[in-house]
Amino acid sequence: MYQRTVTVGSRSGLHARPASLFVQTATRQPVRVTVARDGSDPVDARSMLSVLALAARHGDTLVLSAAGAGAQEAVEELAALLAQDLDAKA
Repeated sequence: MYQRTVTVGSRSGLHARPASLFVQTATRQPVRVTVARDGSDPVDARSMLSVLALAARHGDTLVLSAAGAGAQEAVEELAALLAQDLDAKA
């Protein structure tokens, strides 16, 4: 299992647009990636409703996890995306 902790970089958190970009990227990964708030149960990173339900705000810490071939690359790609201010790209 590969895990990485990342801080949400988007100014308004993981709301609709950043969450959509995150879920789209997670869907393209060769492995299932989960995302969780510190101390919470992980949810499927490919589920828009689950990702939105995290209610992650700017500066919140999330834990990304995946297992299997390509897990590290998948987690690193998603971590890099979450760390960006995705709202600035609108």
